[in-house]
Amino acid sequence: MTNSWDFGVLDELALVEKKIRQSVVSEEPLLTDIATYVIAAGGKRIRPTVTLLSFKALGGKDVRQAVDLAAALELIHSATLIHDDINDGGEMRRGRPAAYKKFGLQNALVTGDFLFVKAFGIGGQFDGDIVELTANACAALAEGEIRQKRHAFDTTVTKDEYVDIIRRKTALPIMAGAKIAGLLAGARLEDVDAVGDCGLYLGIAFQIVDDILDVVGDGARLGKAAGTDLKEGNVTLPAIYALNDGLQVDKAELARILRAPRKENGDLENALSVLRNSGAVDKAWSDARAYGGLAKQAIAPLPPSEAKVNMLRLVDFVLTRDR
Repeated sequence: MTNSWDFGVLDELALVEKKIRQSVVSEEPLLTDIATYVIAAGGKRIRPTVTLLSFKALGGKDVRQAVDLAAALELIHSATLIHDDINDGGEMRRGRPAAYKKFGLQNALVTGDFLFVKAFGIGGQFDGDIVELTANACAALAEGEIRQKRHAFDTTVTKDEYVDIIRRKTALPIMAGAKIAGLLAGARLEDVDAVGDCGLYLGIAFQIVDDILDVVGDGARLGKAAGTDLKEGNVTLPAIYALNDGLQVDKAELARILRAPRKENGDLENALSVLRNSGAVDKAWSDARAYGGLAKQAIAPLPPSEAKVNMLRLVDFVLTRDR
């Protein structure tokens, strides 16, 4: 973790990391190696950060339960990354070869299953309503992946369909972590809903920013090449805006490139140039900021606390990050 990711829960995040690493130790060393490889790639750890901050903001005392919950959700997320890379044919993940590229398809698939099992081994200690919330978030992930695949290379996908996909794949798991943390803290249901809504809107904003950075970001800092979404057939918000509202855009040519399963030499660079100069990126940023505003608004009724301040700071960080 860098100092830029210090939102008052670094000590708790270290406990989450420790719990994750302990959980993936297997009698079969290869499983441990692959799981550790995936986990070591790190990432933003936004899910556990939101979970821990929600727990603290709602007066939670025994942080061990929140740590266990956050670890379980990260294990689920790591499992989905393995499977997503296989489904999408993604070759790089956070600057390193995808797990299936390094260890083989079958080994990677089994490791993804292993991570799911380990996650529910941790989550099974909680009450039934918490297990149900977690299961529903996992179901939403699967549904989002199917919907994203259905719209691969689809230049007619709408903004509403795009938001529905990222809500399921990114935002609902964050929302689930926040709400479960509130339940563990023994908070009032209206406050549980408040942190849940914050997590939902923050998750949508986070993914929109992620998709913007795929167009305008530095590949070396992102850990993946610019235009990866376009290459894999994911028509994200900047592309949707360019195709429908873009300024001085040859929409037919852009649509041709986006629809092509295999891009010709120079096609990706041309498409990225069009997106960057169409005004679409600015519109997408505006949407990200709007969802960030909703995230802040959701927790406005919560009583003042350091954790609440850090949740607001986290929203600002998400909206200004460059990787």
